[in-house]
Amino acid sequence: MATAPITSPLPDDAQQTVGAVLQDSLADFVDLSLTAKQWHWNVVGRNFREAHLHLDELVELARTYSDEVAERAATIGVSPDGRTETVAKSSGLQKTEEGWRDVEDVNEAVVETLARLIERMRERIEATDEPDPVTQDLLIAQTAKLEEAHWMWQAKTA
Repeated sequence: MATAPITSPLPDDAQQTVGAVLQDSLADFVDLSLTAKQWHWNVVGRNFREAHLHLDELVELARTYSDEVAERAATIGVSPDGRTETVAKSSGLQKTEEGWRDVEDVNEAVVETLARLIERMRERIEATDEPDPVTQDLLIAQTAKLEEAHWMWQAKTA
């Protein structure tokens, strides 16, 4: 198979810059989906059911965004890499502990994780301003929804 079967609408330097941003986003979203599922399986305590269901919403959001950024990468001729070893090595999100987690602990962890992800996404929005406003638009829309989720998780801990 050819090394680059998909041509890019972007110049080489823009493709490299934007491809790196999308790959970093992919790693973070795959990590978020797995971490949120880990919390979903292990959350215990008061308001368990509500937290359990709310975590599934977060998993779905992360999976949707994983697919969107991976498909955008492929669209610009960059092969997305969602392999576990790549995600483990390159995600910028904090690690989570194994075992049972109290609802309040999980809520706080979600708030912290989303805050970190939003910070990273805003940096990516800046990085894609010049080389690819189409990708920037995708990242802006995703960040707006992440900020909404962050607000909702914060409201649970207030």
